[in-house]
Amino acid sequence: MSVEYVDPDIGGIGHLLKATYPTIYRPHGMVGVTPQFDPKVGDRYLADHIHGFPVPVHLHRNSTSPQLMPVTGSPAPAIETCASTFDHDFETTAPHTYQVLLERYDINAEFTVTRHGVIYRFTFPQAQDPCLLLATQQASIDSADGPAIEGHQEFRGGVTGYFSIRFDRPASSRDQLQSGLRLHFAGSAPIEVRIGVSLIDAAQARRNRETELGDRPFAQLVEEARQEWEAALAQIYVEGGSEKQRRTLYTALYRYMGRMQNITEEGRYFSAYDGRVHTGEPDFYVSDQIWDTFRSAHPLRLLIDPRRELYMIRSYVRMFSQSGWLPRFPRVGGDVPCMLAHHTVATIVDAYRKGLTDFDVDEAYAGMRKSITEATKLPWRNGPLTELDHVYAEKGFFPGLRPGEEETVPEVHPFEARQAVAVSLEWCYDEYVFALMARELGKEKDYAIFSKRATNYRKLYNPANGFMAPRSADGAWIEPFDPKLSAGPGGRDYYAECNAWTYTWSVQHDVAGLIDLMGGRETFVARLDQLFIEPCDNAKWHFLGQFPDSTGLIGQFVTGNEPSFHIPYLYNFAGAPWKTQRRIRQIMDTWFDDTPLGLCGDEDGGAMSAWHIFNSIGFLPTCPGEPYYALGSPVFERIELHPPGGPVFTLNAEGSSPQNKYIQRATLNGVAHERPWFLHRTIQNGGELSLKMGPRPNKAWGSRPEDAPPSLSDGNRTR
Repeated sequence: MSVEYVDPDIGGIGHLLKATYPTIYRPHGMVGVTPQFDPKVGDRYLADHIHGFPVPVHLHRNSTSPQLMPVTGSPAPAIETCASTFDHDFETTAPHTYQVLLERYDINAEFTVTRHGVIYRFTFPQAQDPCLLLATQQASIDSADGPAIEGHQEFRGGVTGYFSIRFDRPASSRDQLQSGLRLHFAGSAPIEVRIGVSLIDAAQARRNRETELGDRPFAQLVEEARQEWEAALAQIYVEGGSEKQRRTLYTALYRYMGRMQNITEEGRYFSAYDGRVHTGEPDFYVSDQIWDTFRSAHPLRLLIDPRRELYMIRSYVRMFSQSGWLPRFPRVGGDVPCMLAHHTVATIVDAYRKGLTDFDVDEAYAGMRKSITEATKLPWRNGPLTELDHVYAEKGFFPGLRPGEEETVPEVHPFEARQAVAVSLEWCYDEYVFALMARELGKEKDYAIFSKRATNYRKLYNPANGFMAPRSADGAWIEPFDPKLSAGPGGRDYYAECNAWTYTWSVQHDVAGLIDLMGGRETFVARLDQLFIEPCDNAKWHFLGQFPDSTGLIGQFVTGNEPSFHIPYLYNFAGAPWKTQRRIRQIMDTWFDDTPLGLCGDEDGGAMSAWHIFNSIGFLPTCPGEPYYALGSPVFERIELHPPGGPVFTLNAEGSSPQNKYIQRATLNGVAHERPWFLHRTIQNGGELSLKMGPRPNKAWGSRPEDAPPSLSDGNRTR
């Protein structure tokens, strides 16, 4: 009964930035529904009012979508003043259904969803006149005959969402309002509202409603949604751990399955990437945030749902074929120029090198190469090369500006700035994984070019201060430089949402080289230790005012933002894996909980939740594109990964407990295993990793230099 462990209210209060919403959806379905809470209350769980229930013509929670609101009273309240208070003690949230008491009217509202539709059931008090308000917002009503209302709404990217609404009985009367409709109903029976939506046309919206909802009982639809969630959550089975750890694990699994979204409708889909409806192609997925999800969400799906991950890779390749560019943040309305680098490259290479090869590899390679060689590296921008890109190509780093120096390059985003060091480091990584793909395909010239460019991170390491630091276009180190506070809001002049204490470790592809730069393994470990205890040097509120994404601080380690995900695992590369085991438990115990405050960072496309899952089950892909996983400290005694129709991988952590966090010894598929990492190929056909856990570190296990995972500087051994 994994569904019983899911609590969509976890994370409903944000630590600084975004809170989560109790969104109801089918795993990776097109429709996701959450009530419209107070729009100005960012911490959703603290909202007092519900303003309506959406007609979900938009893929994401969107206050401009049409809204339904059940009301009573004579005269009925206006759409603008119809909001009702609610109480969490009279609310039920689950991944498959939602229920709430609207206190103002004493109306019980509940709903469940299908892949392309939603059904609402509103139960009114006796001796009241049932009424529904339909706020059309920015939508148009095309027909309102009998018990059905149909319409559409236009969105960015040439996308139109269509909806078909049918009530279980005709309204006894209707009032046309400036902002929508007021519908009156006779009798006191509950009113059921069935809605189908489509991105193709009105007829498809109607068909989605008829085929997925029809006249089937509400309870049956709720049960079908619950069963689908049970099957999806069963991809991970655990034994041991605490109730809290199971609740946070399965809630994270639910959250991560919200993206990407399959927008195929009965074998057809509308693509904003060429403005056409496509027929007879495999499922098409959109809605991703690749800067976040490449680190954890895509690698997790590759493990527990590889067929779906393959369809997502194919979707990315089709977007390139349709638009001429490989997207980074593909939305339903097209690519959005968010964040920096082009980690779609890493996602595709990671899939290919872990055995998902059934896609148009040549087309994918062409898309990756075009992105790396012809697109600007400026953050938050799409477009051709700029003068800064030419500096990068010539000198191997993106140039920064000195403090107070005025920006002269018009293409630079006025707020996001250059992010010069982050751009350089993250593109080094992308060029590295692209080089690996070139080698896989026998393109030795490209391999030689881009594997060399992958070493350019060394040009950003300033031995005078021991940090990845900015340089001006003439090659000089920029001074004055403070590794904590330089670079303005979010560190954006030189970094991305974090500071030098985080980005100095952004060399996932060549940790051995970074260790050498820092002066060896002992110095490297000491620097990592210092990261976790380094103070802010000023008031914490002042620091977080400059770095609002840096939530979940442990020293200068930022639990709540994606560039930190791999950092606790780096001890494995320097002969101190027991320190990884200790830090991972500290992070999990401190910053993840089963309460509305239980998620310390933004839930960006499921990335934070997927990282939480990896930490819980005891390993992480620290360098997507390289087919290995670094070991941590599993919180459960037994973990089974059950990909649909595939072989089972089992991880046993004998004796795991809050005190028994340290690996004493290990076997992989029955053979003694001395390394704090393992290859994907050793588990891709199932298998078993067994760990003996204990209360004190075994500092000898995994401590030899030859135990470190493969890295650029050592020629990528052990392929």
